[in-house]
Amino acid sequence: MNIAVFCGANTGNDPAILHAAQEMGRTIAQRGMGVVYGGGHVGLMGAVADAALQAGGTVIGVIPGFMVEKELAHQGLTELLIVRDMHERKMRMHELSQAVIALPGGFGTMDEVFELLTWRQLGLHAKPIGLLNVHGFYTPLLEQVVRMEQDGFLHGPTRILAATTVEALLDSIKRDLPA
Repeated sequence: MNIAVFCGANTGNDPAILHAAQEMGRTIAQRGMGVVYGGGHVGLMGAVADAALQAGGTVIGVIPGFMVEKELAHQGLTELLIVRDMHERKMRMHELSQAVIALPGGFGTMDEVFELLTWRQLGLHAKPIGLLNVHGFYTPLLEQVVRMEQDGFLHGPTRILAATTVEALLDSIKRDLPA
């Protein structure tokens, strides 16, 4: 089983977030699962990949060619797939994974999570999608999702899993996998 991990290309200002990224990579590997991620060696992305690799895990990176040209690609992965653009990156990560987890990040992370949430709502997949809510990073977003549901703008499988610890989130993901 592979988990797509979306997260920042920066580490952010909170050391707890970097620690959580490292714990996520390490724990996924220790549980015998693989990481599929954006293919970079920088920020939280690099931290997840390095921790999973150090724990003996499998890590597949999916990176657009323009990022390789900027020397952002991680060179020590189990496999590095180079794609045309950001859309193809999301599609390949989706194809290679059975679940999705987002750690804190910026616009790119939000884009990736929302596209997969949209695909799931449209019935294009049934994969669990979880948010690691480190220090309440995703609390305002989760509140907004509740508001969108209450106001009648969401339908179908809109459930987002969220937890404040890596172990709890991975347990929720495992319970929510399609049979």
